[in-house]
This record gives sequence, structure tokens and C-alpha cells, in this order.
Amino acid sequence: MRTKNSSGLSKSFTETCSAIASGVIGVALVFLFTVFPLIYDNSYINILETKYHYFCIFAIGMLGTLLALGIIMACVDLIEFRGVHTRHFFVGFFSRRENKAALFTADMAVLIFWLSSAISTLLSAYPKEAFLGNKGRYSGLFLLNLYVMCYFAISRLWRPKKWYLDLFLASGMILCLLGITDYFQMDILDLHKAIAASQATIFTSTLGNINTYTAYVGLIMGASAAMFSLEKSPPKILWYYFCMIVSFTAIIMGCSDNAYLSMAALFGGLPFVLLANREGIKRYLIIIATFFSVIQLIDITNQIFADRVIGLESLFLIIVNSGCLIYLVMLFWVLTLAYMSFHKKHEETLGSSPSFSGKSLVFWWGVLIAAFMLILCFMFFDANIRGNGARYGALQSYLVFNDSWGTSRGYIWKKSLELYSNFPMPRKLFGYGPDTFGLLTNNKIRQEMVEATGLFFDSAHNSILQYLLTIGLVGTGGYLVFLLSSMWHMLKNRQRNSYILGVLFAVACYVLQSTVNIDLPIVTPVMWALVSMGIAGCRASKEV
Repeated sequence: MRTKNSSGLSKSFTETCSAIASGVIGVALVFLFTVFPLIYDNSYINILETKYHYFCIFAIGMLGTLLALGIIMACVDLIEFRGVHTRHFFVGFFSRRENKAALFTADMAVLIFWLSSAISTLLSAYPKEAFLGNKGRYSGLFLLNLYVMCYFAISRLWRPKKWYLDLFLASGMILCLLGITDYFQMDILDLHKAIAASQATIFTSTLGNINTYTAYVGLIMGASAAMFSLEKSPPKILWYYFCMIVSFTAIIMGCSDNAYLSMAALFGGLPFVLLANREGIKRYLIIIATFFSVIQLIDITNQIFADRVIGLESLFLIIVNSGCLIYLVMLFWVLTLAYMSFHKKHEETLGSSPSFSGKSLVFWWGVLIAAFMLILCFMFFDANIRGNGARYGALQSYLVFNDSWGTSRGYIWKKSLELYSNFPMPRKLFGYGPDTFGLLTNNKIRQEMVEATGLFFDSAHNSILQYLLTIGLVGTGGYLVFLLSSMWHMLKNRQRNSYILGVLFAVACYVLQSTVNIDLPIVTPVMWALVSMGIAGCRASKEV
């Protein structure tokens, strides 16, 4: 016997339809988290095309199946219930229901992002290329459409389950371990056979370029560390701790500078959540102590296997050569053990102690971060405006901003801003066309660019600048609001399920590193899926 509520809705029919839709999405997520990151075809030669095509297959397959099932369900609803469930679904999609906002700020922002991308494509001098992205990195309107449609499907129809993120971490461990073995130049999958020996060290795992690899590992690192910080089940704590150690090892051995920004997002952001309670303080100290221990162990390993490993570079090499690493390791473990002992001894009495204020610690952490940013700004000013870069020693290469900064990122960023400033107003608002940056630079500055850097840039190597020039100020604003508001929603709902905080920090690590990296259909589809899962978790909460 079917039961109906006052609106004439059948609970069993609604539950059945919801379960079927969630199941279809769940299957697609399983493939996205397992098959997609590990699959390859002809070594690294066509890794981008392979990942792009397989994501399109997964996304279109999921969306097409949902559409077909939706039509069938609508027909059954029309015959059995006169279409009341279908009307309720569409009305609820665009209006307030059950005292909850049907459209989050993130939803509105992503619609602006999509609309601007569509207008940009129509206004582009290269509409076909802007739609397909075939003259760039396949991130044209077609792919952006898939991102947005998958976002709405997952965030609205998927029933949150924590084990999907565990599956993401499990497949991530395989990726990380492949990258670690590549650091030892083992190449167990024989993927380096088709590339020049001089480029062997900049391609790793099943993801290609080390910048792409560390972007993906940043997702794993952010998720595992955040979930470790909240988990209460001992077996799960060990699992997330293991994933965190492996991801720390992998991202350091990835030898890519964008890893530093992922780490900044993690270590700078976690205290705003963890310092509010004593257990969180303990977990954060463990995370910090473990991180420096991993660096120390890698340094020891490098000395033992000096003839086999690629070797550390840049900031990690500076830390190792400073001579203070071992003291940092000992300091943080002593602090960790001392705090754990203190916490255990007084755990029953400290709960009511007025001397402890989590909010106060969070506030002072914010002050510390602000002070650090001011010092960093002064160092940039001193190194660039005053010309005192030499006084900062090994940090000079990071502080002195010129055309060669960041493998010529300094040049292309400067030229990107010049090109944007010369756009007419319609292009300033809507850009040159999705993923047409290479066409723009080829038409405007190719000869100058090659003469100045010896390189041809078909990407700004900065996701924000890339979107600014290709989909304009409107689309870039929508994209940033989408990401920031999504993370804000997840922050508010983090207590509901630890996977929400895991998603939050995975996305935060990705977003910050993308300011020096490229959005590619190798890692970016997974980031969009994680955002969608996080918002789905927020929708399951009463809090919006």
C-alpha cells in the first residue's frame, strides 16, 4: 500500500527514484576515482587526450543514464500520480523548500560561470575552438558544460556516503606509490620508454607532468590530513594517518614547486578548525611533527640511495641543508608528546577550565597568519623595489619577481595582464573564448614570447589569469565565488561528517596551487567531483 503525504507525494516512489539516481551517480564516481586517474594509453604521449576522453565517457554516460531514467520515472509518475512528483522536483529545484535554500550561492555562481563561458564562446573569433578546446588543453565550453552539469547532478541527486572518499584515497595510494617508485627511477610501469631521457624526471605516475601529479597528490593530502584530524574510530585514524604519510612522501618526492602552495593551504588553514578544541590541537601537532619527520626520512633515504634517487629540489632542499631539520623534528614530537601527556592527565578537569579558550587560539592564529603575510609582503617589496634580493640567500629565487620567475611564469603573467588591459570592454567582460589562450598569444606575442623565454605558452599557468583572459571578468568572478562559497558551505557543515572537511581541504589545496598551475582534464574533473560531493553533504544537513 502506497502512503502519500499532504502534497499527494508517494514516499516509496520518491525513495525509489532517489535511490536509483544516487546509485547511477555512485557508479560514475567509483569509475572516476579508480579507473580515471590510473588509466593510460601510449605512455605519457597522449595522457591528456586519454584522460579527457575517458572523463567525457564517464560524464556523458552518467548524465545520459540519469536523463533516460528521469524520462521513464516522469512517465510512470504521470500515469500513476498525475505527474505530482515531477512538478515537485522541478519546483523544488528553483525555489525554497523545507525551509532550505534550493539554490546555494555556489549554485548561482556556477550558473554565472557557465553562462559567461557560453557568451564568451559565441563572441569568440574562434567559436569552434572555444567550444571544443582542441587548440588548447581540451578545456573548452564542451568540457565546462560537463563540469557544471555533473556538479548539479551530484550535488542534488547523490546521497552522501563517506566510503566514496575512502575509495578516492585508496586509489590515490596507488598513484602516490607509483610516483614514489619513479622518484627512485624504477619506472615499474615502463612509462618513460617513449619520452626523452632528459625529460624522464618531469613525468611521473599515471598522471604525466610532475605539476599535474603534485596537484592530484595535494587533493589526497588535504583530504587525508583533514579526515585524520576529526576521525574518532581507531582503525580509521590509522588508515587516514597512513594515507597522510604516503601523500606527504609523494608530494615532496614530486619535486614540483606548486606543492608548497598546497601545503600552505593545509597547514595554514587547518588550525582555524582544529585549535578550537584540545583534541584538534593534539591532532595538528601530530600532523606537523609527522610532516617534518617525513622530510627527515627522505633526506636519510637520499643519502643511502644517492645513486638511485632523483633528489630534492628548491625549498625542501633548503630545509634539508639548513641543518635545523632534525631539531624541528625533535621539537615538534616533544611538543606533541608533552601536550598528549598533559591532555590525558587533565582531560576530566580541563573541560570546565576557564583558562582555555579555543576561540582565542583561533584568533591568535589569524593574527600570526596576518603577520606572516605582512612580513612576506615586506620581503617582496625589499627584494624587488629596493633591490635587496641578495640578502635573502637561497630564497632570492622565490622573492625576486622577474620574467624568468617560476620557469618564465613571471613573463607570461605580466604579458597576460597587458593583453587583458588592451581588450575592448566586451572581451574584458567575457574573454577571448574558453581555452583559446594559445590562439591569443600566438596572434599577439608569439615572436616576442619565444625570443624572451624560448618557450611558447598556450596557458597562463595561473587558473585565475587563464579564466580572466578566456572567459572574462564575469566568468572568472563566478568561478571564484563558486569555489569560495562552496568551501564556506562545507566549513559550516563540517561537523556533520568528517568527509566534508576532507573535501574542503582537498579543494583548498587544489585551488591555491592552481594559481601557479594549469587546470587540466587530468586532475580538474576530480576537483569538481569533490566540490559536488561536498555540497551534496551540505544539502543533507539542515544548515545552509
